[in-house]
Amino acid sequence: MVFIDSLIKLWNDSGFVALTWQSLVMIIIACVLVYLAIVKKFEPLLLLPIAFGMLLANLPLTGLMAGASGSEPGGLLYYLYQGVKLGIYPSLIFLGIGAMTDFGPLIARPSSLLIGAGAQFGIAAAFLIAIALNFTPQEAASIGIIGGADGPTAIYLTTRLAPHLLAPIAVAAYSYMALIPLIQPPIMRLLTTKKERQIKMEQVRTVSKLEKICFPIVVSILSILLLPSVAPLIGMLMLGNLFRESGVVERLSETVQNALINIVTIFLGVTVGATAVGSEFLKPRTLMIIGLGLTAFMFSTVGGLLIGKLLCWVTKGKINPLIGSAGVSAVPMAARVSQIEGQKARPGNYLLMHAMGPNVAGVIGSAVAAGILLSLFGK
Repeated sequence: MVFIDSLIKLWNDSGFVALTWQSLVMIIIACVLVYLAIVKKFEPLLLLPIAFGMLLANLPLTGLMAGASGSEPGGLLYYLYQGVKLGIYPSLIFLGIGAMTDFGPLIARPSSLLIGAGAQFGIAAAFLIAIALNFTPQEAASIGIIGGADGPTAIYLTTRLAPHLLAPIAVAAYSYMALIPLIQPPIMRLLTTKKERQIKMEQVRTVSKLEKICFPIVVSILSILLLPSVAPLIGMLMLGNLFRESGVVERLSETVQNALINIVTIFLGVTVGATAVGSEFLKPRTLMIIGLGLTAFMFSTVGGLLIGKLLCWVTKGKINPLIGSAGVSAVPMAARVSQIEGQKARPGNYLLMHAMGPNVAGVIGSAVAAGILLSLFGK
């Protein structure tokens, strides 16, 4: 009898008893994302930790995201999540991105800045639609920034304007970044002709070392003077790039590019995924946010492509408009998609380095857009 009572108690204390339909749905979604990350290889560095964090958070009674209460400590993921909440992880991610980024293609072809700016069109479009759907300006701005295709920037802005929406916005931003190979190609083929996709671009000029060293310093000064609120993102991005280009701190550059960004990516991905708890996530409002995020992402791709087509016309066919889709700031995923589509249209066509100009311009553009929104709607 004691044995049976122990089994009953063990069952009653298990997560199976507390399992709700919301948790079950989120567990299934998490498993689908794990499948996409491992089998389909949709940016597994992002998608895998997010998916597993989502899985852990929806297993009942774990307390992984529970805050501290009295003498009881909080859960493991609760403490790791503070780096997201305080804006630490996004800034450190930008430090790593800066150290891994070659701004040479952007410096060599400054017109790439126009594509990077045009690819922020989705932010404005989603903002206006969200306002029409009765979201507050702060919520609409946080939703719109998904269109920048920049997860750290989306997290940074949302924690300051609409922290209660962090879970759906962060999951949407990172998920759409990971799904770029599925989302962008149909839009690219729809808005460009076969002749345009076959354009072979000429090699850009060689950028000097002095230009590469001066670039992060000048951009930091101008951007931060114009938008002080963007200092954590732009400042860390350009510091990382200065580590790379200076040539005198190889150890720091290698650490930031590898160990640091990998560690932060793990913490950021797992804790972002862990915010997607079924009871809060599976609501009509959340589904609206995810839908608006996809709309923002698609409009940003369209905006970049249209600017690419304009530059193609202005240069009399010297610029392949496919690089316009790389104006979203998902580095280097979006540039890689431009390369793949270009090679499908013309085998041997090499667009990757040309697409990297708009791609890194998009990183700066999304950070600047976040700074503008924060200045307009921040407290």
